[in-house]
Amino acid sequence: MEYGSIERELFVNASPEVVFDVVSNPEHVKEWWSDDAEFGPGPGSPGWLTFGDPAAGGDRVRFQVADAVPHTRFAFRWTHADPDAAPGNSNLVVFELTPADGGTMLRFSETGFRERGWAEAKVKEVHDDHTSGWDHFLPQLVTHAERIGADA
Repeated sequence: MEYGSIERELFVNASPEVVFDVVSNPEHVKEWWSDDAEFGPGPGSPGWLTFGDPAAGGDRVRFQVADAVPHTRFAFRWTHADPDAAPGNSNLVVFELTPADGGTMLRFSETGFRERGWAEAKVKEVHDDHTSGWDHFLPQLVTHAERIGADA
């Protein structure tokens, strides 16, 4: 198996405007993914994602917006230790949104596993962990966006 990327394609029964807000607004992100989220809206905006209680073994990871094109694309870098995220020290997550059949086709990818300089066992471990996580959280994104879209 190749551990270079994770890719998914999902249909969301909500407009690209709603889906963009759900993936790019920290208030929505903490509804479907992390326990807390802090970040600004534009490229270069640094921030944090919190998973669980850091005082009880949870994680607080760096997050930096890489690209934000309203209703079309939202990308961020995360899991980096350095203050500034860059290729080679972080993973890149991209959400591409396309109108489709009255809703949105969401194309998701996460890359950067191999570029981190990790041993093969570490690449596999992190890739497997992120794959499991996205397989859990992406359906929650869809459900949350569809609920928000229905309320709009």
